[in-house]
Amino acid sequence: MVVNFPPPLRAGDRIGVTATSSGVPDALRPRLDHAVRGVKERGYDVVLGECLGVADASAGHVSAPVSERAAEFMAMLTDPTIRAVVPPWGGETAIDVLPQLDWDAIAAAEPTWVVGYSDTATLIAPLTVRAGLATIHGSNFMDTPYRPGEGLVSWLDIAEMPVGATFAQCPPGRYRQHSHVDFANEPEADELVLDAEGGWTRLDEGGDRNEEGHGEVHVRGRLIGGCIETVSPLVGSPMADVPRFVAEHAPEGTVVYVEAAEANAFSICRALHGMRLAGFFTGAEAILVGRTSAPDDSTMTQHQAVLDALGSLGIPIIADVDCGHVAPFMPLVNGAHVEVILRGGAAQVTQTLA
Repeated sequence: MVVNFPPPLRAGDRIGVTATSSGVPDALRPRLDHAVRGVKERGYDVVLGECLGVADASAGHVSAPVSERAAEFMAMLTDPTIRAVVPPWGGETAIDVLPQLDWDAIAAAEPTWVVGYSDTATLIAPLTVRAGLATIHGSNFMDTPYRPGEGLVSWLDIAEMPVGATFAQCPPGRYRQHSHVDFANEPEADELVLDAEGGWTRLDEGGDRNEEGHGEVHVRGRLIGGCIETVSPLVGSPMADVPRFVAEHAPEGTVVYVEAAEANAFSICRALHGMRLAGFFTGAEAILVGRTSAPDDSTMTQHQAVLDALGSLGIPIIADVDCGHVAPFMPLVNGAHVEVILRGGAAQVTQTLA
């Protein structure tokens, strides 16, 4: 069974924006408006949903009641005139949307790109694992105005590529050490300030290492993954049945990426142990671990948490990958064929939309 890749975006196509989890406060609407203008300048129409604001104080962490959020997401996902759906950002409880989705209707509809990370990964991972729909783990809509870091592409660049296209990315070797930009005061920020140096790091003990201690890696597989805190509760359910996904879509194996948003090292360690026990790393040829600003604990670092949970798998584990909550944002396509090369501290990730 093949993974379904959406057709490429073309000038005049419509892009839907709906807050499947947290809404956009009034103070941040100028940033949303700036992002809309940028996408329109690229040649697309933007459809803003009704579920975008902040709900009443009794449920202020979501944009609207779950029935409304699920209905609007489904409507955009199955509307043949909307070619991509991109939430403004994540949030906390997008998991409540999943049971209300019509999975048969999703499977019957022409594939549409769904894009995002953080709590949006709660939706895009199941769309790939359960429905066989390729999705983009990349910057959310509010981050879309940022120009990609050197060597990287944007989610729009990928969504414009034809099915079967191949593209390569090389991490810039720099990342953003300071906190996120205050969009309330800088709504038109479009330059990522990467103020710290750092490349990717091989954590496991396998493979040959050079004088600097860098281990070389060369692996292939299909990409799947997401945010640890939001995806781990799905593992063991039909929403994240990776063994089934591997059997149907990835007999060649997977390259799994995971990234921690904010949980401490002990929490991440427990979550990764649970994901391993439930089969999320079945068929994995390698694991990519996103760079994180989440805290270490008194006797365990974030790197040690990963090794404690996943070191026994005996496969390459590469940390400090640019695919999470620390900018820059390297988009990874769930369901795409990927080749990962790490050599001498330099990395290249080549993805094929097929």
